[in-house]
Amino acid sequence: MDIIEAIHTRRSIGRVKEDPIAKEQIETILEAGIWAPNHRLTQPWRFFVMSGDGRNRLGDAYARIALEAAQEPDSEENVKKAESARQKAFRSPVVIGVGVEPSDAKGVVELEEYGAVFAAIQNMLLATHALGLGAVWRTGDPCFHPLMNESFGLRPQDKMLGFIFLGVPDLQPQGRRESAASKTEWIE
Repeated sequence: MDIIEAIHTRRSIGRVKEDPIAKEQIETILEAGIWAPNHRLTQPWRFFVMSGDGRNRLGDAYARIALEAAQEPDSEENVKKAESARQKAFRSPVVIGVGVEPSDAKGVVELEEYGAVFAAIQNMLLATHALGLGAVWRTGDPCFHPLMNESFGLRPQDKMLGFIFLGVPDLQPQGRRESAASKTEWIE
């Protein structure tokens, strides 16, 4: 598969089988991530690979965040809410958390650090697709919550930028894009 074909055919795959994923495939995906462009070679990414019981860390973080504002965390309703949030961590056999640790070196622009990690995530999604696996990149308010940072040992200035849920696809990908022409202004 060439790169243009990979870009055009990659889609988010939100439903995967519980089949195990080989460590070598996961390492290939991580290696693709670190080749993303990054200003001043700061390499601001941090990866957390979770499988098996290792997904409990993410599940516990989701549950803690779901209950953070609860007046009665032990109520039946809130216990169900916490368990529902916890189960999100088990939607795939492997979850890769991707965080940014911005450099505080002089001349480093923080926004460029985020851009580098977003580029790393795209590389990882393309590598996943090229390996015949499926993945979806999930974010949302819990991802960016300070308790998520705490759960993964990230500093206050760091940020979890998403979770790549990956596995063997269990659905046919859908979706298409508007043409580039519809989103482009030529200035000559």
